[in-house]
Amino acid sequence: MSDVESDIRGVMISVSGARLLLPNASVAEVITFAEPEPVGESSPWLLGRVRWRGWRLPVLSFSKLAGLAEESGELGAKVVVIKALGGNPRLPFFALLTQGFPRLVTVSRGRLVAESGEETPLGVLQRVMLNEDSALIPDLDTIEMLVAKALQRAA
Repeated sequence: MSDVESDIRGVMISVSGARLLLPNASVAEVITFAEPEPVGESSPWLLGRVRWRGWRLPVLSFSKLAGLAEESGELGAKVVVIKALGGNPRLPFFALLTQGFPRLVTVSRGRLVAESGEETPLGVLQRVMLNEDSALIPDLDTIEMLVAKALQRAA
């Protein structure tokens, strides 16, 4: 198999204190940030819910969840709608607060290097370098589970 065949399309997403690298296929849409509706007593990283295509999506601050930075919606903030993979019919999507518009990247095996040594924060699967950019690969399964639990507690 050639390198071109093993390349995948990714999305580099800026959040306060870091960049996240996700497969392009996991992103459903990018929307403009609007103040989310509160969800009651919940975790500080769960910012609330926004309406999207008939759904009320939970919006989370990855930076707060991972302990990277205190993040709030600022001018130019976007919300990235993520396809949930856990099979929960009540949570087919969730959303991440981002700083600016995500950037498409090509991820090839030879250009992606796993970093080791430093402990990974909550919600992070791996620290990586892609070309010259350091990034975090989020643990979407864990994030989805944490969102579902936080929503249950807030209900």
